[in-house]
Amino acid sequence: METSYNFSLKNVKPLSKFCIALGLTDFVSVCSYVKKLPYGRNTNRANYASILKENKGTCSTKHAFLKEIAIENDAKHIRFCLCIYKMKEINTKGVGEILVNYNLDYIPEAHTYLKFQNKILDFTRIEESQNSLKEVILFEEEILPKQIGNYKLDFHKNYIKNWITAKNIPYSFPKIWRIREACISELSK
Repeated sequence: METSYNFSLKNVKPLSKFCIALGLTDFVSVCSYVKKLPYGRNTNRANYASILKENKGTCSTKHAFLKEIAIENDAKHIRFCLCIYKMKEINTKGVGEILVNYNLDYIPEAHTYLKFQNKILDFTRIEESQNSLKEVILFEEEILPKQIGNYKLDFHKNYIKNWITAKNIPYSFPKIWRIREACISELSK
């Protein structure tokens, strides 16, 4: 794994202190720790620090936590991004059967990750190659950790509503959202 984005943690801010107490003294060790946490929704989708208590996280809580560690340590070279990508079996294992049942090629899904020198650093996806994700990104923007709650959710919902209209999708927004939720449930198994 390429680690040129690594930096040592300073023992001056809350999350960094907690990580150092766990024996995680640099960013790469924190990233490795976070990647090993199981995928699962946190009680409060906007509280990225909850990954430590709940011992699980989503792409949002895991990557927002890592970005906050970068902020605490003045590591401006680490960017935090929100994207909308074409979620389908080839890039999100387990969703294919659900999509086929509704005759959908994909559903636009919100995903977050870190970036360093234009390279995606994703500590939630299992795949070895990130090409399959890069090739299906429909939209990307840099965000702040505090935007993983309502901002991300509202943006995602509005994107799907516009997609339904633009692509003439034969389902209502509530139906598509339920199909999407079924797909997300598969990821937790």
